[in-house]
Amino acid sequence: MVADLLPRDPEPAGIGPGPHERPDPGGANAPGESGGDGRNRKRAKRKRPFWQELLILVGAALVLTVLVQQFVAKVFLIPSSSMEATLHGCNGCFGDRVLVDRITYDFTDPEPGDVVVFRGPRSWTSAESAPRPSPGFLAGLGQGLGSLIGFASPDERDFVKRVIAVGGQTVQCCDARGRVLVDGKPLDEPYLHWIDPAHPVQRPFAPVTVPHGSLWVMGDNRNNSCDSRCQGGGGTNGTVPVDEVIGKARLIVLPPSRWGVVSARDPQQAMALGAPGWQQGLPLAAGTALAFPAVAVSRRIGRRR
Repeated sequence: MVADLLPRDPEPAGIGPGPHERPDPGGANAPGESGGDGRNRKRAKRKRPFWQELLILVGAALVLTVLVQQFVAKVFLIPSSSMEATLHGCNGCFGDRVLVDRITYDFTDPEPGDVVVFRGPRSWTSAESAPRPSPGFLAGLGQGLGSLIGFASPDERDFVKRVIAVGGQTVQCCDARGRVLVDGKPLDEPYLHWIDPAHPVQRPFAPVTVPHGSLWVMGDNRNNSCDSRCQGGGGTNGTVPVDEVIGKARLIVLPPSRWGVVSARDPQQAMALGAPGWQQGLPLAAGTALAFPAVAVSRRIGRRR
């Protein structure tokens, strides 16, 4: 009785239903429900069909492949035998596919010995590959896409050769031993391929001074390559502007039996300097000797900090 007579505290506003209100079974506090947010989350959690995921993955892969090959590195097919045996491209065999670095020459110019892929200038002809018949629309579309991702023949104007001389140098052939001369000094070219090994004789040509900003290029299969010696009639017309160079051949990626690095031996460095082996090893020895004190000093600085 005493408890019934004591005054009761008023119920705090906003807590619990009013005298004429009923709990909302579908409200935000209802068990097992989360309102509109819950429905949105459930929709977001629904997975796409497998075929949609597959299309997205394939599309993303193609886009990335195209971007990489346009700005970083691209795969090129070697369609001729002019670079035998460094690069395989003979008739009746599986031509090499090489990975071409497209970044290096954004910061430096091609150097003697580099194997480069370039667009043939106007003075060059299609002597090394006969013109191809025009394909139909679908075939042309497939060929264009295949060339873009490196699994079809490149454009007829794309060539691959080795840089022999650069702008300002004079090149000619040959000395008494049948070697190419650059600025009067013979080249050391162990990469040369001879159709008849018993008769390793090159076709002679008169001295040519390479214009600045251009390259003198030749094939490793020296007697089966139409290069700066014959393209455009030879002479300065056969040189290639540096601006036409697409990139530097780095790796052979196909077929698997020929995986390897593309040699970029400088034929001028070996003969022009003629440095003995012990002198060529001096930079490596000096670098090794200086490495130990440099590491010790860096450790001391790190400890003081």
